[in-house]
Amino acid sequence: MEITTQSYAAHTRAIFRLGTPLILSHVAQFAIHMTDTIMLGWYDVTALAASTIATTMLFVVFIVGAGFGQAVTPLVAAAAEENDDTQVRRVTRMSLWLSIFYGFLVTVPFFWAEEILLAIGQDADVAHLAHLYLQITIWQMIPALLVMALKSFLAALEHTAVLLWATVGTAVLNGFVNYALIFGNWGAPELGIQGAAIASLTVTIVSVLILIGYTLRVLPQYQLFKNFWRSDREILIRVFRLGWPIGLTSLAEGGLFSASAIMMGWIGPLELAAHGIAIQLASLTFMVHIGFSQAATVRAGRAVGRKDTDSLRRGGLTAIGMSAFFAILASATFILLPETLVSLFIDPNEPEKVTLLAIGTQLLFLAAVFQMVDAAQVMALGLLRGVQDTAVPMIIAAVSYWIIGLPSSYILAFVFDFGAEGLWFGLVIGLSVAAVLLMWRFWARVPRFGS
Repeated sequence: MEITTQSYAAHTRAIFRLGTPLILSHVAQFAIHMTDTIMLGWYDVTALAASTIATTMLFVVFIVGAGFGQAVTPLVAAAAEENDDTQVRRVTRMSLWLSIFYGFLVTVPFFWAEEILLAIGQDADVAHLAHLYLQITIWQMIPALLVMALKSFLAALEHTAVLLWATVGTAVLNGFVNYALIFGNWGAPELGIQGAAIASLTVTIVSVLILIGYTLRVLPQYQLFKNFWRSDREILIRVFRLGWPIGLTSLAEGGLFSASAIMMGWIGPLELAAHGIAIQLASLTFMVHIGFSQAATVRAGRAVGRKDTDSLRRGGLTAIGMSAFFAILASATFILLPETLVSLFIDPNEPEKVTLLAIGTQLLFLAAVFQMVDAAQVMALGLLRGVQDTAVPMIIAAVSYWIIGLPSSYILAFVFDFGAEGLWFGLVIGLSVAAVLLMWRFWARVPRFGS
């Protein structure tokens, strides 16, 4: 195959074209969670704290299984570049198999969510409300994992527009259902946090049905669901070997933030609620970097299929530069408008509004600090996944977040008594170490690509 060198401008256009629908779909997906946070914040601060800890628990379990879905992107991108439709089908099917099996496996422990939360030191009222929320939302685990696998399949084939419009539609649906069921509007019962849970479950089921319908209608040549029960041991093992390190890498990072939420709960319910607000805002800007990272994975995967080292280098630099530019803009926004942003999540009549604003504003300044390193580490991970390198990045992430980041958070928050701000500064330390080591790993590997 003849390889044509692309300019940096061409790489920029390609990444922007592929990444923009992914970014916007992530923003729309995030809007679903943002809507929950805002409406529950208006409804009751304790409900907001409970949803923060509950969604944290759910997310930690989800991201491990999501690795099997994310493994689809580099494998399908490489197969598509080689015009191997059979390989595309085999990889995606076995990813769906693994997602279903994992989803069944992890559902059971959530029936004892309240006992678990009390055992790790959470407030009794928060633990009870979180339990009520989780008894409903746990049933979205399997459909959510299937959504991840199908999104990765479609992204690898560069069918990203459907991901955007499907997510926008379900975000709107989530807003209406939340408004009706949390507050009891339009004749619906007032269910509070349980109403938010029903909305989330509804949206996830609708999402998976839309993606299955699109795949059957627009991409029938891959026959993903014909004879779906047929096993493929070789590809199952390959997807598992690539996917479980991705899941554990995500767990290392997501677990760091989840552990920070638990420790924030030790400090107090107000600090936990402010933490939830700051995390939501930081996560919103992070959606841009995730979109660029996924685009980088697809581009790197296709470079692997072509055995095009130059495209891998140039594409990597371009994606990193685009992500860094946005990180600078996001950081400036957090520094200039902290009170305005935090106020969006707080009922104007909330008695603790002043305290929540003060804590949330301080945390948002720290979120501005780690925008750059957070962007760098996720871009490096995306590029490494594109070249199907997942095991060593998993180790780097575990060391950075759990051996360096988490102890730093605990020591600064509780030993040196810096409280919520110290806890967040520990997150910055862990992310910084990960960014440096993962970037080094990628650029050290590029010269040997294809050899």
